[in-house]
Amino acid sequence: MYRSVFVSGLLAGKVILVTGGGSGIGRCAAHELAALGAHVVLIGRKLDKLQTVAGEIVADGGAHVGHVSFHACDIRDEERVRGTVAAIVAAHGRIDGLVNNAGGQYITALEAISAKGWQAVIDTNLTGGFLMARECYLQSMQAHGGAIVNIVADIWGSMPGMGHSGAARAGMVSFTETAALEWARSGVRVNAVAPGYIASSGMDHYPPEAGPMLREMAETVPAGRFGNEAETSAAIVFLLSPAASFISGSVLRVDGARPQVRMGWGAVQAPVDVQQRDAVKAFDGFHRYQTPKVFSSS
Repeated sequence: MYRSVFVSGLLAGKVILVTGGGSGIGRCAAHELAALGAHVVLIGRKLDKLQTVAGEIVADGGAHVGHVSFHACDIRDEERVRGTVAAIVAAHGRIDGLVNNAGGQYITALEAISAKGWQAVIDTNLTGGFLMARECYLQSMQAHGGAIVNIVADIWGSMPGMGHSGAARAGMVSFTETAALEWARSGVRVNAVAPGYIASSGMDHYPPEAGPMLREMAETVPAGRFGNEAETSAAIVFLLSPAASFISGSVLRVDGARPQVRMGWGAVQAPVDVQQRDAVKAFDGFHRYQTPKVFSSS
C-alpha cells in the first residue's frame, strides 16, 4: 500500500473530494487519502480514468481502510458542479474535505494567446475551483465545517510562457485568502499548496518539442532535482489533517526553493551527493508512481 508518513487511520471516516483525481498529483493524493482511511470521491471529466484509479485503490486494499467512489463532472459547468456536490452529500451526508486539484494549461507566449484560449485556462484553473469550493461550502461545510486545499503553482516571479495559468493561479491564491476569512465563522479552513517543478504525468501532455526545456528545468532548482507527486500529496494531507487546525489562508510551497533564485547568484544546483542527505532526499511514498515519459526520451 501507499507508504504515507502519516499515522494509519488519520482520516478514518472523512469524506474527501479530489478533483482531477484521474491522474498526476490528484491520483497520488487520492491513493494516500484512501490509505489513511478517508472515503475518497474522485472527480474528473473522463470517467474511464476515474474508474482506473478507483480500481487501483481497491486493488491496493484502500477499500478495506477507506473507500472510493467517483463522479464525472466538468468543474467549469456550474450546474454540473452543483448537481455533483448534491449527489455526494446525498450519498454520504457531508463533505469533510476538498482537494481542488483539477487544472490545465498549455505553453505559449502572451501575444499568441487568443481570448478563447485565455478564458479556457481561467475557467479551468480559477472559476472551476471557485465553483467546487462554493458548492462544498453551501451544501455541507457551512453547517458542518471542513477543510479545503487549493492546488496552485509556482507563480512567484511570474510564469513566462504560461501567462494565462499564472494569472489564474494568482487569482486562486487571493481566493484562498478571502475564503479563509469569510468562511472561518463556519469552522472551515482554506489553504493552498503550490507545487514547483514536479515530475508528474501532466508533463507528458506537453508537445514533444517542449521536452528539452522540461528536462533542463531541474538545473534552476537549488535542491537540484524535480519534486515528486508523493511530496506534494504529503503537503495536501497535512493541511487536511487535525495538525493544521490553526492554519488557514496560507500557501504551502513545495518547490525546493526555486522562487528564491536570483540572477547573479551563480550556480544554484546542489551536488548530486548532497541530494542523498536525509533532510532533502526525495520521498518515495507512492508505490504506483511512474517517471514521466519525457524524462526517458532524448
